[in-house]
Amino acid sequence: MYNILDLRHFILGVDTKVPLKNGYMTTQINFDNAATTPPFISVMKKINEFAPWYSSIHRGTGYKSKFSTQIYEFCRKVVAQFVNADLQTQDVIFVKNTTEAINKLSYLLKNDDNKDIILCSAMEHHSNDLPWRDKFTVIYIDLDKNGRISLTDFEDKLKKYEGRIKLVTVTGASNVTGYVNPIYEMAELTHKYGSKILIDGAQLIPHRGLDMNPSSINCNIDFLAFSAHKMYAPFGAGVLIGPKALFKNTISEQTGGGTVKIVTPNKVIWDESPENQEAGTPNLIGVIALCEAINTLNLIGMKKIDSYENSLKKYTIEKMSLIKDIEIYSKLDNLNPGVGIIPFNIKGIPHEVTASLLSDYFGIAVRNGCFCAHPYVERLLDVSEDELEKMIKNPSANKRGIVRISFGLYNNYREIDVLVNALNYIIKTK
Repeated sequence: MYNILDLRHFILGVDTKVPLKNGYMTTQINFDNAATTPPFISVMKKINEFAPWYSSIHRGTGYKSKFSTQIYEFCRKVVAQFVNADLQTQDVIFVKNTTEAINKLSYLLKNDDNKDIILCSAMEHHSNDLPWRDKFTVIYIDLDKNGRISLTDFEDKLKKYEGRIKLVTVTGASNVTGYVNPIYEMAELTHKYGSKILIDGAQLIPHRGLDMNPSSINCNIDFLAFSAHKMYAPFGAGVLIGPKALFKNTISEQTGGGTVKIVTPNKVIWDESPENQEAGTPNLIGVIALCEAINTLNLIGMKKIDSYENSLKKYTIEKMSLIKDIEIYSKLDNLNPGVGIIPFNIKGIPHEVTASLLSDYFGIAVRNGCFCAHPYVERLLDVSEDELEKMIKNPSANKRGIVRISFGLYNNYREIDVLVNALNYIIKTK
């Protein structure tokens, strides 16, 4: 195992210098990892090593083609082992990202009866909200005063709509607050009332990992989606994992090359899963990048990553809590500290101004806005109905929002000290 404090050496571009408004150059501090992480050096090395062998997969007879096919199929096993998926009963489908994975599942589950209900949380990323709205009746699980899922409301809705719930779909960790949801408890309740559960793992998988088939009875995760670009692996790969029976007996929302056994002028015989769900030429390079990232994460150890990132989060919140005019929108829970995300604002300074000042004058990259989770942020900010109506009438106008800090495994305490000093300076001179 590697010393967790040495992990900056695993990251490409971590010491890259960027220009400031004053003309000087400085090493960028990246606190925008919840959007996209920089690549592992190991990932880029693996891609360069494999590139001379890159070829078409599944039907080519050349050596490179057969070798590429072997690598591609082996990567399904790597992914399955990482999340403890059972390849006897579950399939690993490769897609572009979490968004495509959830959209795919929404089409696969769709039928002509829009009375079917999707039970969704009120903290979801748009990618786990919008795909369901035009195909099902979406009911939202309520949140408590701190923005966490209410398990009481969750079970009440499971009881109320029992027999009509097509799927429960919830994020493993919020991309706004960093809260980690009690997914295994929710899975057990979901199965108790006869439904299945999807976990959007985009924000959870890179930081804490996930077990799709834990030893506890009825706590298994039926569907899982996540993205490589949040796991130190660029090149556009994502994953959808779910029951073989569903993928086998449904036609993909995208059809074409690679999805069929035979086509005649009047008939189509579809291929078996997972091939029937992966239309066109697969993203082999992206899949290899994902698998090498998984290998590196396993080498470091997910428990170490989780513990270290939460120590960064705790340290930062303790420092920021001492700064006058800083408002933090998530509560620190010592029993379940969540993932390394901190949403905040400076009183009297618009979120977009804070984010620009941090970047332009201190070289600190954060994110601001509503983070593709508008309803959740609007709730955290207690946006009134009148203000929502004004936003709808003028969607291009500046909206209320939040500044988000999000950590990766390579960030350190020195960078946090720079951030805290920058925030103090901005407040002092506002």
